[in-house]
Amino acid sequence: MRGVGNKVDRPLMIIIGLLVVVGFFLFSSASLGLLAREGARFSSVAFSQLMLGIGLGTAALFIMSRVHYRFLKQYSLYIFIFSAILTLLVFVPFIGFSSGGATRWISLGPLSIQPAEILKIGTILYMATYLSNMRAHLGKFKTGLLAFALILAVPAIALLLQPDTSTLVVIAAATVGMFFASGARWRDIGILTLIAVMALGALIMTRPYVLDRITTFVNPAADQLGSGYQIKQSLIAVGSGKVVGRGFGQSVQKFGYLPEPIGDSVFAVAAEEFGFLGAVLIISLFVALVIRSLWVAVRAPDYFGGLVVVGVTLLIAIQAFVNIASMLGVIPLTGLPLPFISHGGTAMLVMLAGMGIVLNVSKYAK
Repeated sequence: MRGVGNKVDRPLMIIIGLLVVVGFFLFSSASLGLLAREGARFSSVAFSQLMLGIGLGTAALFIMSRVHYRFLKQYSLYIFIFSAILTLLVFVPFIGFSSGGATRWISLGPLSIQPAEILKIGTILYMATYLSNMRAHLGKFKTGLLAFALILAVPAIALLLQPDTSTLVVIAAATVGMFFASGARWRDIGILTLIAVMALGALIMTRPYVLDRITTFVNPAADQLGSGYQIKQSLIAVGSGKVVGRGFGQSVQKFGYLPEPIGDSVFAVAAEEFGFLGAVLIISLFVALVIRSLWVAVRAPDYFGGLVVVGVTLLIAIQAFVNIASMLGVIPLTGLPLPFISHGGTAMLVMLAGMGIVLNVSKYAK
């Protein structure tokens, strides 16, 4: 095992830096589209992304890369409980507030945070703690599948109440991946898959917007001015970019056409400005991040460290895949932002803190 004085994994650090830098320039260009929209607050959006996201996020990455990851294991239960309570605070009057029919934010004066992002890391840390401690007993129903389901039920309840189905899907997929990596039986994975299919069916029956997104995915031309508008404009933006794109800052779709050009549509703006080559570069950076992070996970000195890295990596990989695939019309629209690029100071802060933990594990890699 490497000594405490060893440095973090340099290739992974470079990849993270490239994603943050590239993401900042793409966000800066996409955010210019807000200038053409009435009531848009460009300055507050830029401040949130630059200061809360990149500024504090970089500090969090540095701090977490210095704090021994095993220290987090000792307090993972408290972090999990704190993140769950923080997520529930969105329902407290005068603290939480709603937007677009969802209650997902806490107001802190001029800033707002989305506690569900913190819940992602809280869930990953505690799940890694439990799975690593009970690894020899995961084959039993009570200490394996049942315990896993009960832990996952905490974020599930908090997120379904908001509602924030997309974030729940990301957390559930990441934790199932951790459960599989820890040695869970195929039988239990099959049961979880069946439960997921049944839960999706229940959501389709009880949440009209879920059914609407699936219907739009099957036939996007049915309502091009309504539910199919975003995917139509996204495909126009991607197609307009051709091979090399229109050029930095030259996107047309971000000015009043693409909904949320700094949110879940930011990849479409990037593809329009930098074309097929730019889109491939963005995807390649995410692929490189995943491969190098999993390299760290395989060489982690203990199961807890390896599982934390797997969980954090899956959070980013799944969210990036879902965002890009939905903008290309490969899967239904979800509203998930693109990691390191889309607007979201809390998301950027938490993702960089999570990668800081991964970098810390890399210091002790075998």
